[in-house]
Amino acid sequence: MDRFQHYIDGRFEDGAESFASVDPATGAPWALMPLASAADVDRAVQAAHRAFTSAPWAGMTAGARGKLLYRLAELVRAAAPRLAALETRDTGKIIRETSAQIAYVAEYYQYYAGLADKIEGAHLPIDKPDMEVWLRREPVGVVAAIVPWNSQLFLSAVKLGPALAAGCTVVLKASEDGPAPLLEFARLVHDAGFPPGTVNILTGGPEAGRALTTHPKVAHIAFTGGPETARHIVRASAENLASTSLELGGKSPFIVFDDADLDSAANAQVSGIFAATGQSCVAGSRLLVQRGVKDALLARLKARAEAVAIGAPDRMETEVGPLCTARQRERILALIARSTAAGARLVTGGQLSEGPGFYFPPTILDCSEAPDAPALAEEFFGPVLSVVTFDTEAEALALANDTEFGLASGVFTRSLTRAHRMIRGIRAGVVWVNTYRAVSPIAPFGGHGLSGHGREGGLAAALDYTTVKTVWLRTSDEPIPDPFVMR
Repeated sequence: MDRFQHYIDGRFEDGAESFASVDPATGAPWALMPLASAADVDRAVQAAHRAFTSAPWAGMTAGARGKLLYRLAELVRAAAPRLAALETRDTGKIIRETSAQIAYVAEYYQYYAGLADKIEGAHLPIDKPDMEVWLRREPVGVVAAIVPWNSQLFLSAVKLGPALAAGCTVVLKASEDGPAPLLEFARLVHDAGFPPGTVNILTGGPEAGRALTTHPKVAHIAFTGGPETARHIVRASAENLASTSLELGGKSPFIVFDDADLDSAANAQVSGIFAATGQSCVAGSRLLVQRGVKDALLARLKARAEAVAIGAPDRMETEVGPLCTARQRERILALIARSTAAGARLVTGGQLSEGPGFYFPPTILDCSEAPDAPALAEEFFGPVLSVVTFDTEAEALALANDTEFGLASGVFTRSLTRAHRMIRGIRAGVVWVNTYRAVSPIAPFGGHGLSGHGREGGLAAALDYTTVKTVWLRTSDEPIPDPFVMR
């Protein structure tokens, strides 16, 4: 089997232990991954702290940091086919998606390369005539970045890019499910010329996660994953009082009004729930459709779902590949069973096909007569769409906000005034109007509630990795008066 290594303090090394990574398309092991211990994590954090506090990284100008990020962007762009093939092999994400996404990841590093020397402080018009006061934006310190297996090169770029641009150093923990592409990405970091310890990449389970999030030299924790794990991380951060940015799950409403272009809405909905085999935090998993167009839209979606090309993820013609893990497939089956028991109607899908691999077909559940179905509240993280009917705009808004999540949302309507009312009323960090799943390094991304806090992308993300230092400079040449002499 192939063998991968950790990247710690500028060196590639085996873990004290290793584990087999499974190919989701076959269910068979294909590579050995290093398993980070608490001692491995400590060495990585200590290396990051040394890099943060000493030359060459600590004394590097913002422009020089930007040049390293430009070089990394070039290397990612050139290595995109190799990284895409690894991500497809190790996670089951189809090659047509990994190829396009990883090529675009380079744009994030390029954006933050250009932003590195534009993170500015400020001069304050202070109310004291003999003082000059200004603010410096300085890097917060060592960053613990923790990413899941899905879209891991993208989800690491929106952390590494701004953190490095701001001058921080990073210990990046890849998920133990499908870590191959990030461990391979470490070679690009090395080749780009980042000083040893600036970026460290390892993988491991709960022991590594606890050691990283509680380490006294970690100043900020950037996490993408599920709410339950995030709760553990927030509790762990009490040990070091590290700040946190959390990009968590979603149960995103996809709202279609009766004046919408139904073909466009159907295409966007298919992309929003069946792309990436539904394993996306922004999956448009709750379709809220106005009653007058429900049947027409559902007929389009059913036909599209049943025509989807399911197959090997390394084939360009495949449209839906396997789920990443067997346990995720079992969870989806259980959630569908609970929802149909609560009155939801299975429109299509929901049944396992024979053969190897962790495949699951595109599935649609009509929950219009089952408002308490678990499918409407819990995240599937798979290709399962839950449908609800509404009559009025007010009802649509109430249904959209009837969730503990608040990450993304979509609105399809030809009415400009209605679109603006929905934009104001929907409680979500992102609102897409007449489109879905559009992203850019320029645009901040994030949510609230069980979808977390903080933003990734744009200038806002870079500022999350800085702290403000206030500088007071007295301009008078007169001696400071004796405070104990009455005048």
